Amino acid sequence: MSDFVTGHYSTRADDYVRSATHAKGEDLDHLARLLAEEQPASLLDLGCGGGHVAYAAAPFVPLILACDPTATMARAVQSEAGKREIGHILPVCGFAEMIPFADRAVDALASRYSAHHWRDLETGLVEARRVLRPGGLGVFIDTVAPEDAMADSVLQTIETLRDPSHTRNYRPSEWRQNLETAGFAIQDHIPLRLRLDFSSWVARTATSELHCKAILSLQAAASPHIRQRFAFEADGSFTLDTALFIVR
Repeated sequence: MSDFVTGHYSTRADDYVRSATHAKGEDLDHLARLLAEEQPASLLDLGCGGGHVAYAAAPFVPLILACDPTATMARAVQSEAGKREIGHILPVCGFAEMIPFADRAVDALASRYSAHHWRDLETGLVEARRVLRPGGLGVFIDTVAPEDAMADSVLQTIETLRDPSHTRNYRPSEWRQNLETAGFAIQDHIPLRLRLDFSSWVARTATSELHCKAILSLQAAASPHIRQRFAFEADGSFTLDTALFIVR
């Protein structure tokens, strides 16, 4: 599965660097405010993707480690950081389930839109806790599944059709349980919403025409409750829940 994920994204790094969906958002604004208050000496951007956490953190953190299992992603972030004249973002290649750092190595850690690709959420969170110093700030941001079983099933199906490397969007209750099991103290949970433009969303993962049609067919066949829950639009665009967890 790990090789499949890295292979799936190895040719798409620039798409994620340029992604308007990933480049901005209320969640990044929250993160920037937290880091401005915290002023940590170092930050691990776990599952950095296009590097948008790293860029947002750059004014407030003197050392940022941009870690991603896909080497081309990490290199693309380093290249983009150079274009932005940010010299303190360092690329690292590694999986969340086996972070290549010593215990208590970083003062802060953030992970955004990454955990739904991890092979094992519990193991990844235990590793995140291991490398974070005692009392250090952790911020986990991800798309989340509804607690409602039917809506959960529809979302997982749509996500997997779009991207076969998708593991799972976890419910907020699952996030809480796994964070606490890993040894984190949850300070806050901020629920947010994210609209996804269908055409750019499927283009980023080179979703096949067959799977695009299947997603649109599933949306059209969904019950009124589900259509309202995700605000399905005529072109396939939709809105889903995200969550921002602040932990120590």
